[in-house]
Amino acid sequence: MKIIESDEYKIRLKEVTSYLKEDKKSAAINFAKELRKNVRNLNNYPFKFRKSIYFDDENIRDMIYKGYTITYEINTQNET
Repeated sequence: MKIIESDEYKIRLKEVTSYLKEDKKSAAINFAKELRKNVRNLNNYPFKFRKSIYFDDENIRDMIYKGYTITYEINTQNET
């Protein structure tokens, strides 16, 4: 599987880390670093997380990370 980060994901991640930086810069860096690590692990286990509560599709999943919901889609045909 290849992970493709959408533009919206990148924008939202920047917003969250900017917010966290206001309080503690190291917390923002660690948040982004650990989230990216969890996202990379989706290569091996794309169906690890629950089916999304926002969509009626088994290929759309919700990863919960530190109180944030990261919704992602699995495309088995393109292996992305």
